[in-house]
Parts: sequence; structure tokens; C-alpha cells
Amino acid sequence: MAIDFNANYTMTINGKGVTSPSQIDVVNPATGANFASAPDCTEAQLDEAVASAKAAFRTWKKVPIAERQALVRKAGEVLAAHADDLARLFTREQGRPVDAAKQEILGASQWLQAVSMMTPPTHVVEDSAAQRIETTYVPLGVICAIAPWNFPVTLSMWKVAPALVAGNTMVLKPSPFTPLCTLKVGELFRDIFPPGVLNIISGGDQLGPQMTSHPGFAKISFTGSTATGKAVLASAAKDLKRVTLELGGNDAAIVLPDVDLDDVAQKIFFGAFFNTAQICVATKRLYVHESIYDGLRDRLAAIAKAVKVGDGTEQGTVLGPIQNKRQYERVMDLIDDAKKSGLTLIEGANVPDGGGYFIPVTIVDNPPESSRVVQEEAFGPVLPLLKFTDIDDVIDRANDSDYGLAGAVWSKDTDKAVEIARRLETGTVWINQNLQLRPDTPFAGHKQSGFGIENGMEGLLEYMVPQAIYVAKGA
Repeated sequence: MAIDFNANYTMTINGKGVTSPSQIDVVNPATGANFASAPDCTEAQLDEAVASAKAAFRTWKKVPIAERQALVRKAGEVLAAHADDLARLFTREQGRPVDAAKQEILGASQWLQAVSMMTPPTHVVEDSAAQRIETTYVPLGVICAIAPWNFPVTLSMWKVAPALVAGNTMVLKPSPFTPLCTLKVGELFRDIFPPGVLNIISGGDQLGPQMTSHPGFAKISFTGSTATGKAVLASAAKDLKRVTLELGGNDAAIVLPDVDLDDVAQKIFFGAFFNTAQICVATKRLYVHESIYDGLRDRLAAIAKAVKVGDGTEQGTVLGPIQNKRQYERVMDLIDDAKKSGLTLIEGANVPDGGGYFIPVTIVDNPPESSRVVQEEAFGPVLPLLKFTDIDDVIDRANDSDYGLAGAVWSKDTDKAVEIARRLETGTVWINQNLQLRPDTPFAGHKQSGFGIENGMEGLLEYMVPQAIYVAKGA
């Protein structure tokens, strides 16, 4: 049956399309106007979704892992087959230009297929005449998954793929700002997974706390802000749910004086501003050696002037709007504070008028380390450039943060760059590149940037628990 990607947005509960007595409005961030609505899940429907996942878990965990892997792989193929339709819908609800939106859908597809190739290990501790001791990994049960609005499809599939391969079932909630693509993905997957294995619900701000406090979940996998992550952790503590939290960052990049400025400027720019800087691992503090500071600043400013910011459906648009009004106001408040503090701001190309949540690319020229624009995660197109002279000093400055998600070092001397990288207190460090994440490589935040691991075998095992079996021989 053909799916209409422009209407009829329903939740998936126990393998069926379900609507709700009330709806939440979905806003196109390029216009600021409502263009669709999604179901506002009731508590009774949440209970139904959890109950169906719990019932499905009894049989799904017994399905041979090769069959679970095959279904997850098929889900990835179906996602890719509908990438064009999903990308157009993605742009309307998220704001990112269509080509970049399609990259996300295809990337999520590849993630499902890559994770479907992973098989948890079996460890034989002893196999002697006296006994055999074997440790395997078994699924946890029903997973509560909560995904954010900046990469709604990719970060949902980061949770779906390992959870289902491991033998768990799931209730997934997308952000109320970007529910539509995820609801349509649920519709696409209804014919792939048995009823109850993957339930997808949508709702307003009240739904997340209802989920995290629900006694039917064995684990919560949450991606979002550090402040909300703390509330999730507190909620999970009541009945000792397992938790994975992928939270905020204030990622520092360090640019050494030996770089070729013409070669690195474009890469550094998009490492900071891709997706309108709404990326948890985007460069958010750029430390530049004083001998090349002016040259890099001027090149970044020129790129900012040349890059088109606008509606993602328009030809030539590179950067779209801030995704929602709440975040737009946060970023504008940070910019206003910088202006009131007398900081020097360099603005990029003009942005459209007319109701959309557009903010020009804004470079802050060597602000004090204590300024809000340096200390806070903007999660928008605002980048402070800061001078340094001494390596030990700049490493200390980069590490002087409650966050520790990712970072980058730029230098022709890769040995020196790696030496610096090892001293950065972050879970991921890139050398002469950025924004590269892989399904086979663990992703984990240090400090207040995270709790637990996503991706890689380590991430898969976060959805499982070890079980040791001791077998006596010769009895």
C-alpha cells in the first residue's frame, strides 16, 4: 500500500496505525507557521504501547539473532528506498536543505545495515575437565527511546538498530518539534517487524516524563540536553532502569600555526556550522594560534558572507533556519548578551525576513574566556574565535568545561596533534577533520556530556546484560 508522506500521521502501536483524541502542531521553521499535526499520545496509549512491547519481547528475544539482524537490515533497505519522500518531509519539519536531509535518511539506512552485521560475543572463561564457564549477553527487555530534533531520523536509528538486534523491544518517541518523519518510518516498518517489537508514539512535553517514570521499561536511551538528561537520570533511579544519555557539548577545536589556511578554512567552517550548528559535536569554541588568527578569521568571515542561509526547499540554500522558536530565542539571547557586553561580532550573509527562525552566521572575534558566548553551548550559528600562544595553556582552556563530548586538532604535524588529542578530556577527538562518526566506533561523552555508550560493539552491549553460566562436568 502506498504511503502518503504529506498527511495521515499516525503512531505505531502493536503493529497498527493509531491516532489520538488530541494533536500537537508541527511548525515549518522556515516560515514559523503550522503545516501539519501529529497525535498527542495519551497515558492509556503509552500503557498500551509498553504492554504490546512487553508481550512481543517474550517471543522476539527467542528469535535467532540472524533473523533479527536480517529484519533490521531489511528496515535499512526500506528506509533508503523512500529517502526522497522522507527528505522532502524532513526539510519541512526540521529545516535542513533537501540534499542534506536526504543524506541523513541514507546515513540512517546505512547505520541500520551496519549494526545488523554485529553479533554479541560469547566468552568462555574456563572449559576444563571440571567445569565450563561461559558468559553470554542477553537482552534487557522493553527500551524507552527518546530522540531529539536536530537529527531526528539518524539518532532514532542509533537506538532502534542495536536494541532490536540485541533482542529487546522498544517504544520510541521523537521530539514534538520533529515527529513526522519518525512516524512515517514507523509506518514503513510495520510490515517488517512483528507487532509490538517497535512502537513509535508522539506527544507534547508531558510525554517524556511519563515515559521515563513508567515502570514497564528496563532501560532509557535519551539524546538531548544535559539539563533534561539529569531529570531523566533522576527518574530512572526510582526503579534502577539502565540509562544511556547522549547530552550536550561545548566542543573545542585547536588550530596550530602550521596549517594551510586555504585548505582548512572550509572544513573548519562546516565543522562548526553544518546543520546551522545544531549538532552536539559541532565545533563551538575555536582556539586559533595568534600568528594565524587574523588570516583564519578573515577566511571564515568570507565563507560566512558567501553561504546562503534560507528556506531549505530553495535552490542554493546551504544553511537552514534554527529548528524551533524556543531554541531561536535562546540563541538570540546569547547574541544580544554578546552585543551588550561590547564584543565584536562578524555577521555572514543576510537572512530572510518573514517569520522563519533565521539567524545569520555569527563569528565572535576573540571574546573573553569568561563570556557567556564561550562558556555556554549555543547550539546555533554562533562561533567564538579565541587566540592562544601556548599549547599547555590552550589545552587547559579547552578542558575547562563541564562538557566533554568531542574536539578537534588541526595541524600538519599529526604526531603532535595526536599528542594534544590525548590530553583533551573528551570522548571523541578528530585530527584534521570533524563530524565523522561511525556505527562500528564507540561514541561516549565525558563529564556532563553523557552517561553510557552509543555505537560500536560497546554500544550494542549497552542494550544487553551479561549472563554467566557455570556447568559442572563429571557429576
